[in-house]
Amino acid sequence: MKHPRPAAIAAVVAAPAALAVAFAWAGGWIGPKRLGGGAIADALEYNGGSHPGYRRAHAKGLCFTGVFEANGAGASLSRAAVFEAGSYPVFGRFSTAGGDPFATDGRNVFHAMALQITSPEGEIWRLAMDHTPIFPVATPQAFVELQRASRPDPATGKPDPAVMKDYLSRHPETKAYQDYIAAAPLPDSFANGTYYSINAFRFIDSAGEARAVRWSFEPETPLTVLDKQRLKEVPTDHLFDDMRERLTHGPVRWRMKIVVAAPGDPKSDATIAWPSDRRTVETGVLRIDRAGPEEAGLCRDVTFDPTILPAGIGLSDDPLLPARSAAYSSSFRRRAVETPGPSAVGKSLGAH
Repeated sequence: MKHPRPAAIAAVVAAPAALAVAFAWAGGWIGPKRLGGGAIADALEYNGGSHPGYRRAHAKGLCFTGVFEANGAGASLSRAAVFEAGSYPVFGRFSTAGGDPFATDGRNVFHAMALQITSPEGEIWRLAMDHTPIFPVATPQAFVELQRASRPDPATGKPDPAVMKDYLSRHPETKAYQDYIAAAPLPDSFANGTYYSINAFRFIDSAGEARAVRWSFEPETPLTVLDKQRLKEVPTDHLFDDMRERLTHGPVRWRMKIVVAAPGDPKSDATIAWPSDRRTVETGVLRIDRAGPEEAGLCRDVTFDPTILPAGIGLSDDPLLPARSAAYSSSFRRRAVETPGPSAVGKSLGAH
């Protein structure tokens, strides 16, 4: 049995104060003036419509539980306890992009995986990842602009072409993302997608040395893809039903790989991928054992805020990180005073 280390005990004692400072910083109450989480949540509602009781983004989701089996290699990069060789409990959520909890799965949008990994000392690490290695915008302001410019016209289901053209003329990074997702293979399952941190973070080792990193979870399940010419034929809950069916036959696994930045790699721009030849360290295996609707899962009332980090992992200067934290907090506060909506996929999934 592992005994808590002095550093871990100190980290747990200090956690409430650290979280209070983090939330104040994320909310813009201290530090430089930033776009507030309420403004971001408003933009998401403007784009996706009003769906009380649901998340303002990634509204359609599925809870899961499992373990992270660390191989010990990550301890050379970070002193975070979850990189020491061992098994650590995990719960999380699969979701699809957008604010409509009843949207069809036959859309060419990113799939997402969110996790919470807990150390024996009780330290929490929350990760929120997409199956694309880049993000469409680099700043919170651009994100809000994009939500407003891409709002679907109820008559056509598509954004106003003139408004979108004007936005893209000022944001070539979003056009690059659109070109990428149009050409990239679209996984036909949550189980066979690779999930990326997108944002950069800082890993601090036992000697105090910090390194900029990103990470990915690469599936052991071979990739098969959806035919984009036939997306309208995809059943509404295809991705969610598929995951339930797969898990009746056994666990699904991903290998966690940490990518270490080289000098000159962008640390604060999530629209730019790092070159593929960067140093990569495989740190363990994520194993998912069970999945079920949010009403019966651990994930429903959790914000997968990527700024909630254990000792040994820190934030980069990416401006999207505090904005994500603030937006998740605002969305949670709104949901907290609304009647929780039934899982969009609960009826088909049952209580597996």
